[in-house]
Amino acid sequence: MIIHLFLFTVPTNGLVIYCGTIVTDEGKEKKVNIDFEPFRPINTSLYLCDNKFHTEALTALLADDNKFGFIVMDGNGALFGTLSGNTREVLHKFTVDLPKKHGRGGQSALRFARLRMEKRHNYVRKVAEVAVQMFITNDKPNIAGLVLAGSADFKTELSQSDMFDPRLQAKIIKVVDVSYGGENGFNQAIELAADALSNVKFIQEKKLIGRYFDEISQDTGKYCFGVDDTLKGLEMGAVDTLIVWENLDITRYVLKNHSTDVENILFLKPEQEKDKTHFIDKDTGVELELVEQMPLLEWFANNYKNFGATLEIITDRSQEGAQFVRGFGGIGGILRYQVDFQVLDPHLDDMFEDFDLDDY
Repeated sequence: MIIHLFLFTVPTNGLVIYCGTIVTDEGKEKKVNIDFEPFRPINTSLYLCDNKFHTEALTALLADDNKFGFIVMDGNGALFGTLSGNTREVLHKFTVDLPKKHGRGGQSALRFARLRMEKRHNYVRKVAEVAVQMFITNDKPNIAGLVLAGSADFKTELSQSDMFDPRLQAKIIKVVDVSYGGENGFNQAIELAADALSNVKFIQEKKLIGRYFDEISQDTGKYCFGVDDTLKGLEMGAVDTLIVWENLDITRYVLKNHSTDVENILFLKPEQEKDKTHFIDKDTGVELELVEQMPLLEWFANNYKNFGATLEIITDRSQEGAQFVRGFGGIGGILRYQVDFQVLDPHLDDMFEDFDLDDY
């Protein structure tokens, strides 16, 4: 394996390597070497020999892909940065030379005060202009929330200024006082805004599932639930927002019958996987070859863009999230247009008659 390492150039997002011996389901030992570049930057360094593969750092990458913007202002300059998961990035920073207050009296006092206010005004205006360049893409904010930080009252002036873009004003989730400017202030702002950042994900989740429940209660026909109907909706290009529980315990199997060269796709829960009849052709009794086995959530993450949908991974920690998991199995979608799945599956009507949203 050491020799194998010389073949690598560390990619932009870092490098993950797992190697060792595992025990297969048949009880046989098998040597494995797994290497890949994470889909997002990984800022953890770990070299460890153990009896298991440690995936905690990778799990953290999946936990939250929201990106939050930060503007740190003080009398020396401004910094613009983003935070996504545990990865922070400085996008831009600049310095400023503002005149200090002084005790000169007479006729010069008003002139110096006017010059000072004019430079402060220009500073706030420049920050507002750069904020648009950093945090707005294609006329829409590219961040889930915005934190303003600073050691003076510049941050408050910016938040209340008419020069600050209303689209970014609406994204402000917290204004914090920090003791420093620059990157030290950025780090401190992240710590002080931690509670607000976690609440944003919680609130977004509640709104999303609330919108899903509204489609059901209003009987718009612009919703789907369950594996079968959700996949039908995706294949039709009808799913606008795909909603999946983070702990969805369903596996996607691709099985092939060698005698007919026909491939079947199954979606099985853990208890169904124990039934070996799923892996035998009912007509011929031939054991089916396993072509591919993948958690359904992972398959969605890899393929949702091919169907023109957006993927929202939710938890069951909110009341709405728990309702979605209990009532709909943790998988569903909001549709672009009305689809009558009862025509596609006549048995659906009997199942849905017994469901009452008020029970949850």
